[in-house]
Order: sequence, then C-alpha cells, then structure tokens
Amino acid sequence: MQLHLSTYVSQDYLSVFNAFDEQLFGKLSPPYPRLKLLRFDGSGPGDVVAVELQTGIKSFRWTSLITERSITGTEAYFVDQGQELPPPLKVWHHKHLVSKNGSGAVIHDIITYSTGFKPLDLLLYPLMKVQFGMRKPVYQREFGKV
Repeated sequence: MQLHLSTYVSQDYLSVFNAFDEQLFGKLSPPYPRLKLLRFDGSGPGDVVAVELQTGIKSFRWTSLITERSITGTEAYFVDQGQELPPPLKVWHHKHLVSKNGSGAVIHDIITYSTGFKPLDLLLYPLMKVQFGMRKPVYQREFGKV
C-alpha cells in the first residue's frame, strides 16, 4: 500500500529539509503509541533511527536504515527503510521529500508499507493516514502555515 500526504509551508525547501533532526523527530511523534527514541544518527545513507513503540501493554522495537538522500535545486529527500518492524508490518519505505513551491515548500510523506496480507494493509490504511496526518499541524507550526 502507498500513502502520500502533502503539507504546504512558507519556509524555503532547504531550510525545511535541513530541520529534519532529532528535535523535529520528537515533535512529529504521535501521542499513541508513545515513542522512546533509542538511536538517532541523522538522515544520511547508513544512518540508523531506532525507537521503542510503547503501547502500554507491550513494547515493540522499530529500526530504520536511511538508504538514500538527495538534494537538487528544486527538491531534497531522504528515505528510511524499515529493518526491524513491529507486527504486523513486514515492509516499510518512507520517503521524506521536500520540494520547492515558490518561496515556500511542500513536505511530502510518501509511505509504502505491507503486512504481506492485502486485506490487513487496507484495514491499516485509515490508521496510517490519521497517524501521519497528525504531522501536518506540526509542520505548519514549525515552518509556517500557507
């Protein structure tokens, strides 16, 4: 399944892209499940981000490897690829793309995920949309609403 969410902000794309750091990661974390940051190397190829998802009943480890990063005159992105995923996820690919939009930017969260079972992927879609949709007001607060 693929989910693509876009948020328009007033800051330029390079300023926005360069702000994707540990502090912003913390602000983007959803209220549930709670995330405990275990490791944050950065957003360059070979960097690792590891969290513990705390559900209140059980904790799950989620580790992603940054596999790609590119900056051009009109856009910048990095990709985090799931290495150790909580059930029921089996595949995770998240492209964090920031593109130029006049004097502002558009932040794209492009997520491809799979549980290996299409009906379950479809059931998870609304939850993923809500979870990642919560980033929009954070992005707008951090980088200016358009």
